[in-house]
Amino acid sequence: MYAIIATGGKQYRVSEGDTIYVEKLDLEPDSEVTFPVLMLGGDTVTMGTPEVEGASVKGKVVRHGKGKKIVVFKYKAKKNYRRKQGHRQPFTQVEITAITA
Repeated sequence: MYAIIATGGKQYRVSEGDTIYVEKLDLEPDSEVTFPVLMLGGDTVTMGTPEVEGASVKGKVVRHGKGKKIVVFKYKAKKNYRRKQGHRQPFTQVEITAITA
């Protein structure tokens, strides 16, 4: 069985036991989080409008961290304008523990 969940403005396809990296959540490590289910899949597929009634996905927050650094470099040709900036996107690692239908 799998489920499509929504968090942080994105959608993820998860199964029980998966580990996913989502936008940073304001939760402590080892705390539990519940996600809304947009679609359930398996032998039959159940679509939600917008969410599936009575279905939920539970997960455990493993850790928080930052992604790899990306370099943002702006310049204008022949104008001596150069700006270099780095960015590391924060994330939360979540382990999916249960899918209830």
